[in-house]
Amino acid sequence: MPVSQILGPVVGILIVLIVLGRTLKTVDQAHVAVVTVFGKYRRVLNPGLNVLIPFIEKVHRRVPVQNQTAQLQFSAITGDQAAVHFTATIIFTVSDHSPQTVQLVAFKFIDANSFGVALTSAVEASVREFVATKRQAEVLGLRTDIVQHAKANLDEQLGSWGYTLVDLTVNDIQFDAEVMSSMSRVVAAKNAQTAAEFEGQALLIARTKAAEAEGAAIKIAAESEAEAARLRGAGLAKFREELAKGISQSAQVLEAQGVGAEMLAFTMWTETIRDAAKEGTGNVVFLDGSVEAMDASLRRLQGLTVLQTAAGSKN
Repeated sequence: MPVSQILGPVVGILIVLIVLGRTLKTVDQAHVAVVTVFGKYRRVLNPGLNVLIPFIEKVHRRVPVQNQTAQLQFSAITGDQAAVHFTATIIFTVSDHSPQTVQLVAFKFIDANSFGVALTSAVEASVREFVATKRQAEVLGLRTDIVQHAKANLDEQLGSWGYTLVDLTVNDIQFDAEVMSSMSRVVAAKNAQTAAEFEGQALLIARTKAAEAEGAAIKIAAESEAEAARLRGAGLAKFREELAKGISQSAQVLEAQGVGAEMLAFTMWTETIRDAAKEGTGNVVFLDGSVEAMDASLRRLQGLTVLQTAAGSKN
């Protein structure tokens, strides 16, 4: 068989395959394809098998319509001129699948790298705007506020590019080594100051409570001593009252029996001397044994007895 007869069918098959390749296009799930005609936007292809006009229509770009993520790293300057380094993750997606939105996404930027640069710049500008109004000591505690501020600004910016912001997370916030070292010293100094203040307050409270307890104890002791003294005084007064009554009654009994009251005084005197000698523990008692001293003692005792008797008569 001549070669020409063989090449003819082969060439025909190749042409058919090429035409089919240019005519049939498959679009993956979660993607749409943008079709152009001689470089101009024509239409959007949905997922699945699609038919193109061969050699006229061309798939310009496949656009993913599921969530996309990007890892961003950028820096900002605080109000007190400290450099802050951020690592953030942004999640975004195409706003909708309408031809207008897909066309905007496909032709807004020349390529994906240009879009990534623009996205990083937008996030960085928003964060810088917020951080520039804060001091370095505040930034670490304002992670949530930074994210909220950035989201509020990025919603409009991404919307103009055909995207919707799903989420933005600031993963890490770092200062330069010198700044971190100085901040650590400041925090340590503040913690030491706070600890000293608490220790001082605790010591003051302990001493105050101890003084209050000591004062209360002294007050209670004084009140108890005063009450004891009052009771001792009352007991002594009662003892003297009863002693006087007993002496008066004894004097009245002696007089009723025709015995002089001086005999009672003499008896009391001798009993006192006897008890002193009996109950004494080595003490020495000196008594004047002369007749004059005895007579003087009897007269004094007799006078005491008369007074007690008179007191008893009045009662």
